[in-house]
Amino acid sequence: MFLGRCGQRLLLPVRTKGGKNAKALHDVYITRVSGFLPNAPVSNAEMTDFLGMIDGKPSRAQYIVLRNNGIVQRHYALDRQGRITHSNAQLVAEAVKGLAGDGLAVRDLEVLACGTSSPDQFLPSHASQVHGELDHPLEIVSTAGACCTGMHALKYGYMSVGAGLSRNAVAAGSELVSPMMLARNFERETERYRELEQDPIIGFEKEFLRWMLSDGAAAVLMEPAPRGPLSLRMEWVVSRSFAHELDVCMYSGGDKDVDGRYHGWKHFLPQDLAGRSIFTMKQDVKLLGRNIVPVGVRFLRETFERHGLDPASIDHMLVHLSSMFFRDKVHDEMVAQGIGVPMDKWFINLPRVGNVGSASIFLQLRDLIAEGHVKKGQKVLLMVPESARFSYAFALLTAV
Repeated sequence: MFLGRCGQRLLLPVRTKGGKNAKALHDVYITRVSGFLPNAPVSNAEMTDFLGMIDGKPSRAQYIVLRNNGIVQRHYALDRQGRITHSNAQLVAEAVKGLAGDGLAVRDLEVLACGTSSPDQFLPSHASQVHGELDHPLEIVSTAGACCTGMHALKYGYMSVGAGLSRNAVAAGSELVSPMMLARNFERETERYRELEQDPIIGFEKEFLRWMLSDGAAAVLMEPAPRGPLSLRMEWVVSRSFAHELDVCMYSGGDKDVDGRYHGWKHFLPQDLAGRSIFTMKQDVKLLGRNIVPVGVRFLRETFERHGLDPASIDHMLVHLSSMFFRDKVHDEMVAQGIGVPMDKWFINLPRVGNVGSASIFLQLRDLIAEGHVKKGQKVLLMVPESARFSYAFALLTAV
């Protein structure tokens, strides 16, 4: 037993015989969800106007990727001249400011946990830069990785509030990937191919993500008591990495050699950093297709069993999908593993919002609530897969 905030007794999570975690002293509630999507929506037909054409030629992959991913529009923190309109930190700051109101000011916030796969820089940390856009002292933490980083930030805030160490915490997910996808980033690579008398086509693993990803931010506020007409009690948050089983799949700041071995940017000569588009995002689509669904659903089934969760008790299922291509595959795999949730309980906003990586699950939650779908007593399941080296995060919420 320890003393928490204001001398309260605190029970830290402990491993029990049944493999479950004992709860902390406080219940934790998500009391606000906010999102920020920069600039006007960009349609499929307009994407090249913003990102440009590689080697001055239409993409060979664009229409294949767009047909499969089902995304109709997305947002870019760019203008049509390719100039950045918002930094990643500024996107998050706008989302955080959106949490204020009803007696809560931004200056009342105590903890800020931020996740992203596309920070503005290596150093300072992403959360530090976000904090620089605000105007009062905060505890900060940055979570590194890809799509799961927003959920890792959520778990940090959950533990901080649940342990009585803070009165509130904000978790944010954000992405600023469009500048990485601009055609100018691939010019040196196409020149290198031309010098080798090869067709200067960029590999599909690089082209693929140009038509998949977009920009934006979202934030959730966690407190030890409900606020307003509807809050979400956090029952649990879990995550697991499978990097011990599976290889690198989505990456930036490195590349794979001819034998498929991954090397970080420090292994490359300075001229290769541009000549091989080292700092763009890439995806090993074959590795993705073989593993992302079955491995994630296996972990989800184990999580259901560990927490004694009946799939029939779930009222709303939110799955971060990078592409609508995976919707039926995830559903069918869940059915095959005995944890099926009917499709009419799924809520998906990917076609109109785009794939915003670590922010996507919070943007789904924002829209689910804003559109009036959630009623008191209902359960909401969050499911986030990450292909970087295969991590997954889940959370169960109950509306109160």
